[in-house]
Amino acid sequence: MADDFNAKKVAEKIYEYSGGVDNVESFENCMTRIRIEVFDHDKVDEDKLKELPGVLGVVNDEQLQVVIGPGKVNKVDAAMEAYSGNKSGEKSDSTSNRSQAAERAAEVKAETKEKQKKSPFKSLLKDIANIFVPMIPAFVGSGLIAGIAAIISNLITSKTLTGEAWDQVALVLNIIKNGMFTYLPIYTGINAARVWGATPTLGGVTGAVVLLTGMEPDAPIKNLFNGSALAANQGGIIGVILAVWLLSVIEKKMHQWIPDSIDIIITPMVSLLLIGLAEIFIIMPLAGFVSDGLVGGINWVLSVGGAFSGFVLGALFLPMVMLGLHQILTPIHVQMISQTGNTPLLPILAMAGGGQVGAAMALWARLRHDRKLVDMIKGSLPVGILGIGEPLIYAVTLPLGRPFITACIGGGIGGAVIGAIGSIGAIAIGPSGLPLIPLIDHGRWWGYVLGLIAAYIGGFIVTYFFGIPKDKLEVEKAEAAAEQAGATIAETTPTDEKTDDTEVQTDPTVTEESLEVAVDGELKNITETFDDVFAKKTMGDGYIIEPESSKVYAPIGGTISSVFPTKHALGITTAGGLEILVHLGIDTVDLNGAPFDVQVTEGQKVAAGDLLAQVDWQAVKDAGKSTETIIAITNMDQVADYSLNKTGRVVAKETVANIKLK
Repeated sequence: MADDFNAKKVAEKIYEYSGGVDNVESFENCMTRIRIEVFDHDKVDEDKLKELPGVLGVVNDEQLQVVIGPGKVNKVDAAMEAYSGNKSGEKSDSTSNRSQAAERAAEVKAETKEKQKKSPFKSLLKDIANIFVPMIPAFVGSGLIAGIAAIISNLITSKTLTGEAWDQVALVLNIIKNGMFTYLPIYTGINAARVWGATPTLGGVTGAVVLLTGMEPDAPIKNLFNGSALAANQGGIIGVILAVWLLSVIEKKMHQWIPDSIDIIITPMVSLLLIGLAEIFIIMPLAGFVSDGLVGGINWVLSVGGAFSGFVLGALFLPMVMLGLHQILTPIHVQMISQTGNTPLLPILAMAGGGQVGAAMALWARLRHDRKLVDMIKGSLPVGILGIGEPLIYAVTLPLGRPFITACIGGGIGGAVIGAIGSIGAIAIGPSGLPLIPLIDHGRWWGYVLGLIAAYIGGFIVTYFFGIPKDKLEVEKAEAAAEQAGATIAETTPTDEKTDDTEVQTDPTVTEESLEVAVDGELKNITETFDDVFAKKTMGDGYIIEPESSKVYAPIGGTISSVFPTKHALGITTAGGLEILVHLGIDTVDLNGAPFDVQVTEGQKVAAGDLLAQVDWQAVKDAGKSTETIIAITNMDQVADYSLNKTGRVVAKETVANIKLK
């Protein structure tokens, strides 16, 4: 049998590889990891921390987080107190041993790093990711259908396919596809409301406003600034996101100001009215004002021609799509087709999608251990190749920031190739990507394909070398190392070691157990959580759930083996010896127990479905924390097989997972 877990040795090494006791400002533990505030992150030796037996993973971000696991983490925390003489959760006085100059330099560096990490721009990109990631399955399914429909429609337009049957096939596929893409503003509004703590249905209505449903073409709403007619979707998805953010601000203020007796009546009405008016008369007209100005610029760029025009138009098209400004190009396409028989503008703009594809491939290559990102890329790439760019834009490149810019450059490179070759036009307006090939006029399809390849390669190269966010690379390295560290701890930790101090009697005859839903809400695979440690299954397999009820129930029967002092997490040990972690929200250890009313105590026996806690989820959201509740099996070495049988909308106490024990 391997040597026992040595908490004292692990604690000493954590200090050593964190830059020494003098570099540790404070430390504390949550249910699964030691969270360390260091003065100088450059003094941290992440590689050696990851190699420590007993350490499952390391994340060196705003905090240095050393993942150890339930039970053991408490022992390491206590050993760190004993080793340094500093109390967990309190700042040390080690700064007294440092020169004033060194101390001030560390402070300036820490302040700079904090500002960079918590910049509004980075926060916005993270929120955008949270809005669109849940839509990935619908994006992928609808996008593939849209791609097939585009190929058929373009072949019909080019007279390659004829007959009423093909028309019907294309029509049916487009109807299915439109269920996603026509109403994308509504879905975006619902998810944005969830991210920012507004009422989801009000967010959906806010998104629907930009569709201008019910407006007659012969009696349009006028632009407040120049009197021109508003067009549906003017302002785009970014306009919807901005409007829903404003909705969340107004709705929260209204909840504070309006008496409870009439809050349900007044708050929704006033919030919707104010935001709806702002969308129709400010956000959409401003987008229209920008689009009108772009027309002149586009015409000038086209008049210059050549590779320069191709690069500029190919690089700028994606930002135009985000802002809903690409619609201004439709009249230009139509005019060109009527005058010359084709539009040379469309093949150039199609290169933007090629840049996205190349950028996604580079992200896959550089961040291949980031399973969550890779899974999104796997689903989005085929759709992007078929000319549907939304999944790649909103779920992959835009949330990461820099890859979106390098993808635009890749699109510019493809556009430059198209512009340099010249005389490449499309005979009709249709989807981009590979499906556009049948619409290329005069047999010049080869030039279009060359441009597409150039966009793929350009997007890949520029992103590979210049477009990978540094923080994402750090997390990817941590996840890759965590996988190796997980194998190490499995070899060095005895399987019969207890993970906490509570004596729990187990029954060796139990061979199968099951997990129930802990709280009403939206259930997902654990790999979809925003917490990289849990998403990597470093702590074990299980599921996550976005809660829609304040009551959290036991997902399985057993003994309460631990309740963390801040009440955000607790452990259950089952009759079969499974150790189940119930983690209420992400990073909620910082809330010091305020939103959590735990109804059980250590050593108490519970049955599946017994009430564990009541949670004020709104308080969690208001504190800027995620409400994702994680149910994880932390001793997977005891599990022969785990199967999650259901995802999506669930209610508490449903059975959703089966577990076979070794």
